[in-house]
This record gives sequence, C-alpha cells and structure tokens, in this order.
Amino acid sequence: MIAIVDYGAGNLKSVLNAFRALGENPSITQNPADLHKAAAIILPGVGAFGDGMGKLRQLELYDALQDAVIGGKVPFLGICLGLQFTADRSFEMGEFPGLGWIKGEVQLIVPQNGKFRVPHMGWNNIEILQEAPLFKGLEEDPVFYFVHSYYLHPAESDKRFISSTVYHGADLTASLQKDNIFAVQFHPEKSQQNGIKVLNNFLELI
Repeated sequence: MIAIVDYGAGNLKSVLNAFRALGENPSITQNPADLHKAAAIILPGVGAFGDGMGKLRQLELYDALQDAVIGGKVPFLGICLGLQFTADRSFEMGEFPGLGWIKGEVQLIVPQNGKFRVPHMGWNNIEILQEAPLFKGLEEDPVFYFVHSYYLHPAESDKRFISSTVYHGADLTASLQKDNIFAVQFHPEKSQQNGIKVLNNFLELI
C-alpha cells in the first residue's frame, strides 16, 4: 500500500489522481497504523508549518512517521510543505519544531533582486546538483510548478542532501534526498509530464 498522509491540508486529490494516472491506487489515510504497513509514504501539503505539525501530532502521525521512515526505512516523498516538515524547525509565524530529519531551518524567502516577488509562484527550471533518482530521464534544467513563501535552508553539515536548487532572487532548495527520504519543494502533481516522471521515478524506488 502507498499511503498519502491526510492531516487536513494539501492537494490530496490531485496527488492521488497523479498516482492513479500511473496505474497505482494509493490510500489517503489519517490512521497511524497504515504508515507501519505502507510500502511508501507520501506527505503532501500546503499551508502553515506550525498548524500542519500540530495536526500531525494531534492525529498521532508524528510518531508513526518517525517509526516508519526513520525506524523502518519506508520510502518517503515529501511535497511542498512536506519537504519543509523534514527540517529541525520553521520560523513561519513563530518558531515550530519539525521532524528533524534534515538539520536546518525553514525561512522566509528574501530575494536579493527586487525583480522577484514573494510568494514564489509559477513555473521555474531547477538546477540538478547531483545524481538524483527522482530526476532520472529528465532533460537538463527541467521545469516545475512552485507555490511557496518559505524554503528549507539546510545547515552546512546537511547541504550535501540538496539534490537541486531553484533560483528566485536567491538559490533556494528545490529538492532533497537522504537515504530513503526524498522531498521536493515544487508540486509534481501540477507539473505536467516532468512531474509525472518524478512520481514514476519515485515508484521505481519502492
């Protein structure tokens, strides 16, 4: 079973439909027990970091994610806010602890060039920094759809886990990979053929 985590936020149906287009039939779930028996876990999301993490804890999904992904090495894909949750903490509307899988902080995008506005919304190419299974078979500098005002800034020790960046007045983390943990800041479910390819590549890792 592929589990799509439902904590009350995010493009659950569009993510579900994207996987169905690939012949899969994931389950949208709020049941912590489902994460323990899942072949893979998808954590999508839009909205505020603090609210989302609070909901994960309220639904007892926080501990289930730690057990399944860190303890059980279940393949994990975080999407948008799901990528930001992997950080130690976020400074979006306060300070809130994250899952702590990547040493770093979620910070407001501050473009160094006044031509760029926040939120970062629309189509952008990414720069792939290292061999990345999620981007296998894609053209150089592929284009994806972004909607976000905050980004994950890894600590120096964990910058090696950045697999791609996107430029929006500054170089921002666009994707991460660490062992069985994969995460993208963009929305593959809204990124047409490139996004479908990323999701298919993830399925091949299961």
